[in-house]
Parts: sequence; C-alpha cells; structure tokens
Amino acid sequence: MNENVLRAGLLDTAREMAHCGLNAGTAGNASVRCTRGFLITPTGRPYDELSPDDMALMGMDGSWHGPFAPSSEWRIHRDILAARPDVGAVLHAHSPFATALACHRRAIPAFHYMIARFGGTDVRCAPYATFGTQALSDGAIAALEGRRACLLANHGMLVLGGDLRGTLALAVEFENLCEQYWRACQLGEPHILCSAEMDEVLTLFKTYGQPRPTAPTPLAAEPGPA
Repeated sequence: MNENVLRAGLLDTAREMAHCGLNAGTAGNASVRCTRGFLITPTGRPYDELSPDDMALMGMDGSWHGPFAPSSEWRIHRDILAARPDVGAVLHAHSPFATALACHRRAIPAFHYMIARFGGTDVRCAPYATFGTQALSDGAIAALEGRRACLLANHGMLVLGGDLRGTLALAVEFENLCEQYWRACQLGEPHILCSAEMDEVLTLFKTYGQPRPTAPTPLAAEPGPA
C-alpha cells in the first residue's frame, strides 16, 4: 500500500483509539508495516495536533526519520513485526479494563468462548519490565506466541492484526472482553471452559469472519408458456 495512505491511516487509528476509550492523552501507540520498514506514532505528541507527515518512519535496524522521535515503545513494535510475518499492524493501549487486569498480572482464562478470537485458550500476561526496554519486548514476544493479544503486567495491552483497521477493531473487542472478565470476577471466579470445549471453538474460529463457501445451487427452470 502507498506509504502516504498508510501514514494517514496510522494517524486516523491513533485518534480513533482515544475516541474508542482505549487511550487518554498521549498514552499508547500504533505502528504499521511498510515497504521501507514500519511507520509508528511519535512519542509524547497529542494526536489531534499531528499530520500524517509527522508519523515516524523506522528501519528494522532502529534508525528513524521524521520531524518527531518515534514512540518510546518502538522496540516492541519492531521486534513483533520482525518475529511475526503474519502481522501488518501493532496497537498498544492503556485501556481501563485491560490495564486493571494487567496490574493484577492476571492472564485471562477461557471464561468465554470469544477468548478463541485471540488465537488460543487464554490471553497471557507478559512479565513486568520497564517501558521501552528489550526485556519488555522479549516478554511480550513470548506471551504473544500463537496469540493475537496479550497483557503487559502493570502496563496495558498489545494487539496484533493484518492491517490497521482490523487491529483497531480487535483492540476494541479485546477491551470489551477484559471488561466482561472483570465484571464476572466481581461475582467470584467464573466457570472456565474445558479444553475439549475450547478445541471445538478454536476449530470453528479457523473460518470465523471469512466468506462461507457454498455449493452452486441449480437455478429453477423458467416456466413454460401458459
């Protein structure tokens, strides 16, 4: 996709993160893969004051170009994109419910079958490490193995997707699931689906959201003359 289109899409995504309640102020960041490496939101800048040209262009070697320095979390974006060729966009947010669970360092078990939406029978929580460090990146990569989302202990959420639009939608869905789990826990520990139940769901989710193939239906013969 054209780099200018990606720049505009990345800025729109960053702004929409706030509108969706995933972030407040300058918290959070997003990136998208491009031909020359990846584009990432700049550090500490109000998104409503930025233009598409302000998105930082980064090489996989850590070099960058742009009027503002890249997000302090650029390393985690770079390492995910390097490790996961299936990923085209990465979103990091400090959303209320995901962050609340992350501050308890709680993985999210299969309390609801929609956990399968994120690639497995649970959503893991990566161990705590200072933001922007290699240790944080390494822990996130491990927590994301076979997954499309994880929590970062005492920090927030990470969500991966094929493109910006899909990743933002998945992040909104993940925050909703975190809220449901938080609310369910107010009544005590929720019942957890067993491995067999989740295996069945995971099989069904392999075609979730994809066009459903159908066998051609023979057309009815046209009625003859009366």
